[in-house]
Amino acid sequence: MAKLIYVANVSLDGFIEDEHGGFEWTEPDDEQFVFVTDLVRPVGTYIYGRRLYETMAVWETEPALAAQSELMADFAHVWQAADKIVYSTTLDAVSTGMSRLERNFDPDSVRKMKGTTSRDLMVGGANIAAHAFSAGLIDECHLFICPSVVGRGKPSLPSELRAKLELLDERRFDNGVVYVRHRILI
Repeated sequence: MAKLIYVANVSLDGFIEDEHGGFEWTEPDDEQFVFVTDLVRPVGTYIYGRRLYETMAVWETEPALAAQSELMADFAHVWQAADKIVYSTTLDAVSTGMSRLERNFDPDSVRKMKGTTSRDLMVGGANIAAHAFSAGLIDECHLFICPSVVGRGKPSLPSELRAKLELLDERRFDNGVVYVRHRILI
């Protein structure tokens, strides 16, 4: 059975973006970029909300991005090789291959995917992750805690979430980012 993994860059005070929607403070250095690429390499399906999908689609729609370095080309290849499911009521169509648009988050559909695929699924975007958390679907939470405090913004975790966690892994990067990987127990 595949796992559903939530991956997010977060400020020290728990936000994925500041009050103006900015997240430039999450820019990884090469060491972290390689780690992230290797982390998502085995993922078979990305589950996104509209905003994160539109942010990530550039890895396919803007070839000049991948042409900037071998690291970026590798990430673009990994991203393009996975299936993408985009949950949005406002997006008219998807702009990338191996992608499909769904109007409403269906926990039973995601549960079925977890049970029928051998490759892990990754959920990205705080809003869609909140739906997955509330349905009890998320197995692991991978956070990249950035050395920034933004004060206000979009929380990385739903405020009503209560869960016991088991720390599975941790790593400190030279740029001050700390990676933590937790298993959701309850």
